[in-house]
Amino acid sequence: MTKAEKVAFTIKTLDTLYPEIPVPLDHRDPYTLLIAVLLSAQSTDVRVNQITPLLFQKANNPFDMVKLTVDEIREIIKPVGLSPSKSKAIHGLSRILIERYSGEVPRELVLLEELPGVGHKTASVVVSQAFGIPAFPVDTHIHRLMYRWGFSNGKNVVQTEKDAKRLFSKDLWNKLHLQIIWYGREYSPARGWDLNKDIITKTIGRKSVIKEYLKRKKAG
Repeated sequence: MTKAEKVAFTIKTLDTLYPEIPVPLDHRDPYTLLIAVLLSAQSTDVRVNQITPLLFQKANNPFDMVKLTVDEIREIIKPVGLSPSKSKAIHGLSRILIERYSGEVPRELVLLEELPGVGHKTASVVVSQAFGIPAFPVDTHIHRLMYRWGFSNGKNVVQTEKDAKRLFSKDLWNKLHLQIIWYGREYSPARGWDLNKDIITKTIGRKSVIKEYLKRKKAG
């Protein structure tokens, strides 16, 4: 298969498996999505979805959020981890949204990245999922699969994002990054990976990855 054929096979397989893609983090608007994505850093979406209703019950907009103290926010979000830094970021960005943007979340990547606790990946998720602007946020699943599929060299997430944007048509980015995340969780996880269930890697995967998998399987 040529690279183009591999890309086409991947897109077709993902479209068959995930014709409709649920957004992993529960939210109701750009602000609640921004907070949920910030909380998800080094945590799980399941854990975040358990905690955000408790937080949003008290404050689901920046005006109510700044009425809470950093300590009050921290107490609520403690189970997601990194609560000292995340609570400061949530309080700080809420204040900035009020001061600079009348409480609205900006649509521009560069403006989002200026907010406390908001890195490139978080900003990319927000513009993609809240505003429908093409972006390709790379999480651990996407980084792992782009390498397994031979689409990127796995050097770092910056390189993976560049390669993904080069290989896949821009109009597919928003749907595709979510499809790959779901596929990674269900069929191609980091641990407990079964190549026989992973049709994409099995069909187009990097030879060295498959060889290493079979070697481990034989030894184990």
